[in-house]
Amino acid sequence: MGEENKKRNTRTGGRARIWRIITDQELTEIYKDLDIVADIKKKSLEWVGHVARMGQGRTVKKIYESKAERCRRRGRPRLGWLEDVEKDLREMRVKRWRQKAVDREEWAFVIKAAKTPGGPQGRAVTK
Repeated sequence: MGEENKKRNTRTGGRARIWRIITDQELTEIYKDLDIVADIKKKSLEWVGHVARMGQGRTVKKIYESKAERCRRRGRPRLGWLEDVEKDLREMRVKRWRQKAVDREEWAFVIKAAKTPGGPQGRAVTK
């Protein structure tokens, strides 16, 4: 490859690295086993469990539990992040999720169910 395709990369200690465009076929081969939507849902469940276990004085916990005061727009209200996570938990048939999130072992069981192939939809999570 020509010099025009080589770029300096400071993260590699100054060694030259060749950059090129990856084809769709190559991307499919790399990520064929990865379900991005299920991974995002799993990460959201991990975060909501982490925040649920935080102390009451933490800023993140205060924001998580607060309700924003604002003027109501016309039409149907938009879903917030927490409503989306609660919807995923309902699809997984998780009952009393706030109590389960406080217990690390029980919450790990919920997250494990979300990581199963095909995503968490329609599975009853009971322990």
